Amino acid sequence: MKRIIALASVAALTAGLASAEPSGTFRQAHELGFGANSSLDPISKGRVFQITEKIMSRLVRPGLDGKPQADLATSWEANEDATVWTFKLRDGVTFHDGSTFEAADVVYSLNRVLDPDSDSPARSAVKMITEVKALDDMTVQITLDTPFADMPLQLMDYRLRMLNEGSGDTIATSGNGTGPFKVETFDAEGTTVLVANPDYWEGAPGVARMEVIGIADGQARLQALLGGQIDMERGITAQQRVMLSGSDKYNVQVIPTGNWRGLVFRTDVEPFSDVRVRQAVRMAADREELVQLVLGGEGIVACDTPVEPNDQYRADLTCPQDIEGAKALLAEAGYPDGIDIDVHVATLEPTWPTLAVAYQEQAAAAGIRVNVVQAPSDGFWSEVWMKKDVSATRWNERPADQALHEIYLSTAKWNESYFKDEAFDSMLADARRELDFDKRKAIYVAAQEHLQENAGTLIPYTVTKLVGVSSRVSNLDEVKNDAVRWHKITVD
Repeated sequence: MKRIIALASVAALTAGLASAEPSGTFRQAHELGFGANSSLDPISKGRVFQITEKIMSRLVRPGLDGKPQADLATSWEANEDATVWTFKLRDGVTFHDGSTFEAADVVYSLNRVLDPDSDSPARSAVKMITEVKALDDMTVQITLDTPFADMPLQLMDYRLRMLNEGSGDTIATSGNGTGPFKVETFDAEGTTVLVANPDYWEGAPGVARMEVIGIADGQARLQALLGGQIDMERGITAQQRVMLSGSDKYNVQVIPTGNWRGLVFRTDVEPFSDVRVRQAVRMAADREELVQLVLGGEGIVACDTPVEPNDQYRADLTCPQDIEGAKALLAEAGYPDGIDIDVHVATLEPTWPTLAVAYQEQAAAAGIRVNVVQAPSDGFWSEVWMKKDVSATRWNERPADQALHEIYLSTAKWNESYFKDEAFDSMLADARRELDFDKRKAIYVAAQEHLQENAGTLIPYTVTKLVGVSSRVSNLDEVKNDAVRWHKITVD
């Protein structure tokens, strides 16, 4: 017997949409992460998600409660062992170029991600798929190489946008999607202009125009908000919040998330190739103090797990600071006098320098002498991250399975700490095959406990995101970025 997993009502999703014509301009920034190599291709590492999230749609998206919700798929069901999934598609949806959205587009979009030659980091989210087949124009069947009860969660990945069949060669600059906004002009290092899509399936957007402006530095983005050049900044600090809250020109949204910031130590280079050193550099951190010093209390302690606090598979871990334990491990590893390390940071993430300095002071007591190296914001992801022995890092929240696979699986493209562990890889494979929820959860918890003992990433906290918004903006959902309904925004 097939198991119905989800069914969404078009009427419920479209209820309450504004009937007025789109008007006004909403402006925000992006970080110029890949500079001139930035792209509108959602599966490329240079994609600008602040743009792709507004111009392209997924089969499944996170609802305001974080649970899978229908987008371009209206319902889905699985066979008894969850190895074959069938998705019904939304009828009447068109791409920005006027072509009709059909099953062939889904087959093309997913196969493009799965193609090893595409070299896409998004492949890790769906690599269990062995076949994507159109049963008819509005039905797609997805076959997996293993039972996987949580498949809809994977399809919420912010990069798994649906493209028009055959558009892979042009999507990087055209941005042809089915989303609420369409590209008028794309400027990777300047201002990209989006205009309202009147044919969007949920109704015309509230604003007529969006501008997404490249601003690499976090402080510069704050100044742009204060100066009226942008209407929203989704990464203000606790200190900046005080400044904004004192003015009636701004509102501040407080959004608990699974997003995290931390320090990554490459496990393939000395001294971090020794698990005792990896344990020591993490044991030296006082995470409660870091939450206060770096986030002003707006965060939740994380014990080196990338799984968000509200995830059903989150492990209940403890991680008190242990200076004497860290010193003992360093001595055991052959470093009785401690170690010297360079930690590379940049201001594109405003809290990184503060995190590094706070950790520098904490770790000194364990004989870990930290030299904070300020790198340019422009090019940090291409020249520093995954290049230097120790660097700051950050990740947006993902479902547990995806986070563990994408960040730590031995073969993952974005395995930033170069963590290679056969036992851990085996746990992830076992979890995906297990259909019993309680048994599956136990495996995911064990995998997180294994990371706490062996991994090379210091994840001190998950972030309560502070979003600074111009008071002229209305109807901006107070949810994580990936679930915002951008078509609902209006501006005065």
